[in-house]
Amino acid sequence: MSDEPLAFSPEQFSGLARVFPLPNMVMFPHVMQALHIFEPRYRQLLEESLATDRLIALGVLAPGWESDYEGRPALHPTACLCRVATHQRTDQGTSNVLLLGVRRLRLGRELPSQETGKLFRVVEAEILEDAAPSDITASAAAGLQRELLAAFKRAIPKMPDAYDQLDQLLGNQISLGMLSDIVSYTIELDMNWKLRLLAECDVVRRTHLLLEALSGRTPGTPGRPFPPLFSQN
Repeated sequence: MSDEPLAFSPEQFSGLARVFPLPNMVMFPHVMQALHIFEPRYRQLLEESLATDRLIALGVLAPGWESDYEGRPALHPTACLCRVATHQRTDQGTSNVLLLGVRRLRLGRELPSQETGKLFRVVEAEILEDAAPSDITASAAAGLQRELLAAFKRAIPKMPDAYDQLDQLLGNQISLGMLSDIVSYTIELDMNWKLRLLAECDVVRRTHLLLEALSGRTPGTPGRPFPPLFSQN
């Protein structure tokens, strides 16, 4: 198994995203996701990533992808840029990887395969940075953090491990944007909600959107397990 430093700066991103599209999962910055990579095109994607910048973009397939999975079905316009944290090859030539989400991406033009010469999809992309209204105070942001944590606990009262982890994160004074991404990833929500949360870069609007989503959930609905399960490609 290989482990690498996880530090990331936007200058490390070339502007061309190697896209690993998933049909049923939305990835967020600040969280980790395990993947099992076995398809030839994604094995090639991983090899190039490991040989260069260790970056992979987890995208989301738009509705109707089932009829063209082997081709290039449409993607949602927002993806999550990830860094390979660890990888381990199996005896069968497949790989288990652990990805850390580092930034939101806005996907643009997809390069044709004749141009790239690659099996996997390459898309021009722009990094989206979090932003917050200039008039929000530190105390107001802290109040939103407390409100979000309380709403999270009300929504999934049977996840004490998650409570402990979030309490520890708050104790480490993480940002409101980071907390909203962690909760957005962890909690079970409709895909459309998750896509809206991923697309929202204003951290205050994102937090209010997440609070709205949490208010409509049935208390006790299971969330994403800790640590996350493998997602098949």
